[in-house]
Amino acid sequence: MLKRLGTIFAASVLAVPFALGPARASGTEELAPFKMIRSLQYVQDSVVLGDHSAIEMQRFMLGAIDERLRAADPSAFRDPRNVDAALVYVMSGGNPATLDLLADRDIEGNFDSRVTDALRQYLNGKGPLIVENLTKAAPEYKNSRIGPYLFLILGNAMSQQDPIEAMKHYDWARLTAPGTIIEEAALRRSVSLAAQAGLPEKGFRYALNYARRYLTSPYASQFADVFVELAVAHFDESADGRVSEILSFMDSARQREVYLRVARRAAIAGNQALARVASKRAEELVGDDGSRSQMLASFYEGLAAVPSADVFSAAEALAAIPDDKLSPRDRALREAARAVADAVVRPPAIESLAQAPFPIAERRPGQEDGVAAEEDGSGMSPFGQPVEELPSRPSEMTAEADAASGDPAIDGFLASGRSKIEEIDALLKGEGQ
Repeated sequence: MLKRLGTIFAASVLAVPFALGPARASGTEELAPFKMIRSLQYVQDSVVLGDHSAIEMQRFMLGAIDERLRAADPSAFRDPRNVDAALVYVMSGGNPATLDLLADRDIEGNFDSRVTDALRQYLNGKGPLIVENLTKAAPEYKNSRIGPYLFLILGNAMSQQDPIEAMKHYDWARLTAPGTIIEEAALRRSVSLAAQAGLPEKGFRYALNYARRYLTSPYASQFADVFVELAVAHFDESADGRVSEILSFMDSARQREVYLRVARRAAIAGNQALARVASKRAEELVGDDGSRSQMLASFYEGLAAVPSADVFSAAEALAAIPDDKLSPRDRALREAARAVADAVVRPPAIESLAQAPFPIAERRPGQEDGVAAEEDGSGMSPFGQPVEELPSRPSEMTAEADAASGDPAIDGFLASGRSKIEEIDALLKGEGQ
């Protein structure tokens, strides 16, 4: 890792100035911000192409560029390349306060106020408010250095309001910046939007392009999550072939992880057929952790069978799995499944044939023994640990915080199970008349 970092550092245009003095090139002139940004872009693109050792270098360079921009004389921004560098810096995860400082110092009008105002609002969590103004300004920058970044930001800002239009902006961003962190982010987010918009064919095309290029990205775990959503929501005979094609670019460990996640989602959604298919395929791809993977596949298959005629055998199979083999989230899910199974086989009360819902004692993810919850699937994801994404997305961070307050998957499983109980009670009531 240290050797690789040294190689990047030596290849970077930062190598000379930092060796000779703070931000000095050849000891005579300060290094221009636009030259430093080129190095940052190179490092960030290396990260999403699989060189995770460059992540620390990325953090270091963001700090160095921040210092350089703050110390720059306002006259330096008469050069449009340095203006673009400042905007790219802040859209690449840089300090938003630095943009505030530069915009406030700009008395010569070197910065486009439409762009800086939009970025300042976006970085303060007011993405939806910038859509109208940035939609008018962004086309003027289509062929500029900041064009792909602006269209990525615009797609983020309007993704909830108009996902189809947002995908068009992502398309422009990725096609004008192939092989970069821009393309990686645009493809990954497009998969999610296509699933939300009910456009599976489009989503599978985006997923295929991502799988061909960016499976070694540190954000690939996020891609796996949205791909699972797409596969579960739109799984049929034709989609099965597309899923297999996309998974063919993954090694066995990644394929197994995806199938385990699909099986879990399908089991929660009550899709027994898909849960069984995904579980069987996960079992066929067992590796060094074969016993654990087989156990999880059987577990998810058993979950799907709880609200069915096989409820007795499913309940027994679930009870036989040791607690230490399951993540905290899956242990809570098993407790919910047990509660549903008990309610299914319990005779209806004479006083009321409608079963009353009852509380389930469960621990929230991360509460058990102070241990953070493992992610869904095997708990040892071959996609690696996700890292903080660049550029930042305030609106999405808020959504993630809301989601962390509980486990909607368990609530959904319980709701599905209770609806099954009500159907059984209705049948029993009919038989008793």
